[in-house]
Amino acid sequence: MASRFTQLVAKLEYPLYVVTTAVRNERAGCLIGFATQCSIHPPRFLACISKRNHTLSLARRATTLAVHIVEEKDRDIAELFGGETGDDVDKFARVRWHYAHGVPILDACERWFAGAVLEQIDLGDHVGFLLEPRDAEQSGTSQQLTFQQARDIEPGHKP
Repeated sequence: MASRFTQLVAKLEYPLYVVTTAVRNERAGCLIGFATQCSIHPPRFLACISKRNHTLSLARRATTLAVHIVEEKDRDIAELFGGETGDDVDKFARVRWHYAHGVPILDACERWFAGAVLEQIDLGDHVGFLLEPRDAEQSGTSQQLTFQQARDIEPGHKP
């Protein structure tokens, strides 16, 4: 049954995001595919980070995460934050960014929100971060980059 389920979900289309965070002077960020709004009242969002990802150790200590909507025009952002690992590369040295709410905000991503971490949930090979949105920017107008469009990006961390 698991292999049939794996085949099914491999064909699904869903949006991609970049999550960034910071603790003291340390920054981290990664591409994620498992994320969703999970409550309307009060507003809540679940962002899931792979346990193999360099960003996870910093995210576990963070009080705030920023979730960036990656648009089709920003595929290079997805390639950098999904195809490189913070173990080897300073991703932020390769992009323009600024701090807001104590976390790095990627200038190329016109839509993003910063959320307070309310809870961390073990979800198997990922950790879910339940976020309470605190601020959002929604000026982007292009289409969101999706999983199927980015299937060829090799993960920076080894599976």
